[in-house]
Amino acid sequence: MAFKKFSEKDLILNSLKTYPRCEFVVFDGKIYYNNRPSQSGSFANNVLNVPSGHISLYEINIDKLTDYNDFIYPFITKQSSNAAFRTVSTSTYSDAFAYGDVMAGSYPMSASITREFMDTAGERNSGVDTNTGVNFDADPVYPHFYALKNRLNFYGSRSKHYLVSSSYGDKSEQVVNLISVPSIFFGDRIKPGTLSLKWYVTGSLAAELQDTKRNGELIEVSGSNTGLVAGVVLYDEGFLLLTGSWDLNENSMALVSGSATGVNPKWIYYGAGALDDVSVATTSVTYLSASFNLSFEGSNEIQTMTMFAHAKKGEVNFSNNPTYYTQGQSLLQTTSSQIYEENPDRTIKNTVSSSYSDYESPFERQVYVSRVAIYDENRNLIGVATLANPVLKKEDEDLTFKLKLDI
Repeated sequence: MAFKKFSEKDLILNSLKTYPRCEFVVFDGKIYYNNRPSQSGSFANNVLNVPSGHISLYEINIDKLTDYNDFIYPFITKQSSNAAFRTVSTSTYSDAFAYGDVMAGSYPMSASITREFMDTAGERNSGVDTNTGVNFDADPVYPHFYALKNRLNFYGSRSKHYLVSSSYGDKSEQVVNLISVPSIFFGDRIKPGTLSLKWYVTGSLAAELQDTKRNGELIEVSGSNTGLVAGVVLYDEGFLLLTGSWDLNENSMALVSGSATGVNPKWIYYGAGALDDVSVATTSVTYLSASFNLSFEGSNEIQTMTMFAHAKKGEVNFSNNPTYYTQGQSLLQTTSSQIYEENPDRTIKNTVSSSYSDYESPFERQVYVSRVAIYDENRNLIGVATLANPVLKKEDEDLTFKLKLDI
């Protein structure tokens, strides 16, 4: 086997920017992603074994029975190396597991959009100092809001609507509707100017938000309050914060879990049912009159390497395929405990085709290239490019194979 080195001109590195489009529909407490229907398989009613509107992160346990014993799952045995999952604390590892016990996880893992309704975003749990008996503010009720406060103020240079406290109000004292979009859906960031939030009531569009200014402001573009800013979007982080509390119309409906009465549609109730425990079971039938559409384009940069593998004249003219030699020949000439000698008189099979019957064309050395192997500088195999169909390589021909690798 001949090793050949790529020259500088044989390697091309470039970046490919893609804008994957995502669309989510939330209705009746379920999420639908890019209009994908549930696909049944030979063993499972749902091939991916993940809920509707989710994507499988590793695509493990495809079309498997739902019985736990049939699923692939991660596990670590407690040993002297003290290896454990990151979710297992040091105290739990020490007290709850004996040596030889198995710590198991679960697959498949999935991702989808989620909604968090915050009655008062800056609300904190109350506590009492045991020494003085004085009440004090303990941990926040909604830690996700506190985790985003610095980023919101950081983006205040784009728009004052980002600021936690400004002339537009104090988000800590407002009702905030937080929509979270995992980065696996958009890549590097949500592409500015592509975000759209639509609210449907009994199938008719009641109002829509868009980031028309591309500065993160979510502006109502259709409805009775066009031009008002109902929230902001964090493009890089994948979060939408909605604070618009005006009525979109007078259609009272159940949009708050556990609420005994209905409320008029407002942007702070947008996305009700997106993994937030809001459903017909926790509200009422009027909840079914609301449906939501969230769409955007992501921005993802893919590094691409193009490699040109050359097979020049007089090169790449040998094959390891057993059919390369004429059939019926002996492989060995002599073999013993001290000698291993191959047959030096073996002939190569003539694969040159002839246009005439009962006539064999003169012998020409030629091979069929079926794959190209890539090695590192230490001659470790790091990749194999397999051709869809083997390519004929004659001894007097130059061939170049173009290989493309997405990193």
